[in-house]
Amino acid sequence: MKFAIALTMGLAVLGPVQASEGGALQSANVSLDDVASMQRGAKLYFNYCSGCHSLQYLRYSRIAEDLKLDRKDVEANLIFTGAKFGEPALSHMPADDATKWFGKAPPDLSLEARSKGADWIYSYLKSFYIDPSRPLGWNNTVFENASMPNALWELQGLQTAVRKAGVKEGEGAIERLEVSTPGRQDAAAFDRTVRDITAFLEYAAEPAALKRESMGVWVLLYLALFTLLAYFLKHEFWKDVH
Repeated sequence: MKFAIALTMGLAVLGPVQASEGGALQSANVSLDDVASMQRGAKLYFNYCSGCHSLQYLRYSRIAEDLKLDRKDVEANLIFTGAKFGEPALSHMPADDATKWFGKAPPDLSLEARSKGADWIYSYLKSFYIDPSRPLGWNNTVFENASMPNALWELQGLQTAVRKAGVKEGEGAIERLEVSTPGRQDAAAFDRTVRDITAFLEYAAEPAALKRESMGVWVLLYLALFTLLAYFLKHEFWKDVH
């Protein structure tokens, strides 16, 4: 739920994808071939995000099929809204309550990765740091002054900004972020957590990509075979022509 609230507040106000000073995007390095990563990401999403956010273009049954999950596992571990197996993954949060609590209903995340890109989501979730000048005490190097706290701080720990010599807090020029208070996960484990969430959102943005990529291999093989047959056919037709 913490992650859902935070992601709501942050993504609802996002503008064009860009990195502020010190906030160059990191490579998410996600792959739609890594089913295990997307499975972990699905669990993280539905446990932390689905209370507020919907995936209106994605059905639970499609997730089970694409990610090789058993129906019973999906119903027990991913569906918390009372929805049926064949229904879209919609949030059960009433829109009126969401508007009252957040000022705006939480955005649907179906196309978030397609809109912002996997690298942006991955980098954004990793780039929070303590900033007492902000209303919630947090800032972000990828999206400066984002209205979102670091919902994953218990896992990541508390990050502080290291600035260039002589530069005061609030004047930019951030060189790097350092973990001043360790979290429950080390850097490698936290990277995997964020990467799994990103991988699932990448999949959710275009589920058909899984089948399209697998079919692409067969299409290329067919074209190669057809080209070979066409070559021999041409050779047969023109062998007597001098």
